[in-house]
Amino acid sequence: MIRKTWKSLVILFVLLFLYLPILVLMVYSFTDATNIGAIRGLSLHNYVTLFTTPELVGMILGTVILALTTALLATILGTLGAIGAFYSKKGMSSAITTMNQVPVVNADVVTGFSVCILLVVVFGVSKDTFLPLIIGHVSLCAPFVFLSVIPKLKQMDPSIYEAALDLGATPLTALVRIVIPQIFPGILSGFALAVTLSLDDYFVATYTKPATFDTISTYVVNATKGAQTTIKTALWALSTVIFLLVVLFTVVMNLRAQKAGQERSGI
Repeated sequence: MIRKTWKSLVILFVLLFLYLPILVLMVYSFTDATNIGAIRGLSLHNYVTLFTTPELVGMILGTVILALTTALLATILGTLGAIGAFYSKKGMSSAITTMNQVPVVNADVVTGFSVCILLVVVFGVSKDTFLPLIIGHVSLCAPFVFLSVIPKLKQMDPSIYEAALDLGATPLTALVRIVIPQIFPGILSGFALAVTLSLDDYFVATYTKPATFDTISTYVVNATKGAQTTIKTALWALSTVIFLLVVLFTVVMNLRAQKAGQERSGI
């Protein structure tokens, strides 16, 4: 009984440590307070400002479009890389997997600075083209898609693909109609992770973005250095919206996975 109570207290402490700052921010987003401190009264003006200020709306839409675009490209590259590594010979597969781990453990600031030096300084690509920013985010996200897809490939029965080839299917047809459906949950997880990484990134965007463009992360950092009070408090509302969307997405994904598991087990 004591051990069970102790475990519950530890879990509660960890949850409070992780989520209490976010919950405090959420509470203040529904007030007219200009600083974290005394609550004056309830208000929705932060949300009104968030969705009616052209500067904020443009920044949010630009960030979302960037995240979806780079996540799509990263998902394609990461999935193809995982499939290629899985069906390669042992030595080549090990080399590809090891190379994929380097960007994962590497600091984001190194990735962003390296992409900036290579494309902007060496090849002379203008940052106004958005190409360095997109390549930087794809380089950041693709290795994580690779890591999401590889476990699904290892769980797949390889004889299904071989049977499709024996029955006359071309390698491309077998890949599209046999392999992809088997690993689709991993692809979807990789895409969701890539979107999250792109939305969260600050360092890569700082080094590669055009001067007139801001992502949510770069805008928030810059806003703490002298933006208007109304803009600062509107960012509390933005943080709340992002957090609630992530929670909703996570709950839906887990419920769908649980339902799929019950269907497979015949419950």
